[in-house]
Amino acid sequence: MDLKQAGSSLDSLISSFNTRIAELQELVIARNMYPASSVTDLSAIDAALKGMELQVKAIKDRLHEETEAIPKAKKLIAKSLRQQKKLQSMSVYAPSYLPERTATLNLDSDRGLVPEACKQQPNQSTMVEEPAAIPKEKKSRGSPPLWYITAGELDSLSSYMRGRLTLEKVNAAINDMATYAEANAHLIAAPKKKLAENQWERALELRDIATTESIKGKHFFLESDMKGPSLKLDNTGKAILTVLRHLGRISETRMGHHRVIILLKPQ
Repeated sequence: MDLKQAGSSLDSLISSFNTRIAELQELVIARNMYPASSVTDLSAIDAALKGMELQVKAIKDRLHEETEAIPKAKKLIAKSLRQQKKLQSMSVYAPSYLPERTATLNLDSDRGLVPEACKQQPNQSTMVEEPAAIPKEKKSRGSPPLWYITAGELDSLSSYMRGRLTLEKVNAAINDMATYAEANAHLIAAPKKKLAENQWERALELRDIATTESIKGKHFFLESDMKGPSLKLDNTGKAILTVLRHLGRISETRMGHHRVIILLKPQ
């Protein structure tokens, strides 16, 4: 082997070593950049990406459901607006206040419930025979009705009949009539032992009226009950009765010396 060949072989060997060293250096650098622990990190990233994909899919499904629900929501809104208009139109006809019904028998200051002991005389030895009570009706009348009139009904009346009456005055009078009728119903149903002597006589009169064929099962009051606060036995009260009779809210009849006003359901 001559010197040239030996030098060439040595250069080739050195070059081969240098190439191998460079490759090893690159491998070391790559190993430092992507250590074995990075496999776990990549798995976690992959799991997070899959979770995000599922969330995005759920959001898309929810948006699709909401989009389909929009037409139904629009229909509900339209129905609510129509109902609101109906309620607003009804509120125009209702009176500005609705007083609470108080079932009381004390229409006059001299009327009131008295204990049984107050009605007995200290030296009374004989019992006064009580009149036979009229059997109670099987079905209760319930609360008196409140059939208010509307502005259209009031406007439909002639000017001479309507006069200076307002919708609020007439409907407030209807409240009073229901209160009178309810007080009479309680008086009719009350037992004798809970009533004063003058109340018992009135209760018997009311029971006689209540059992009349034309009045049986209906709510009623007497003309003498009209003592306010809104309905009184004056010119305004008589005008209100005329209007309500014309509009079919009441009817009137005579029972002895009493003028009876019967509450009616409008036709």
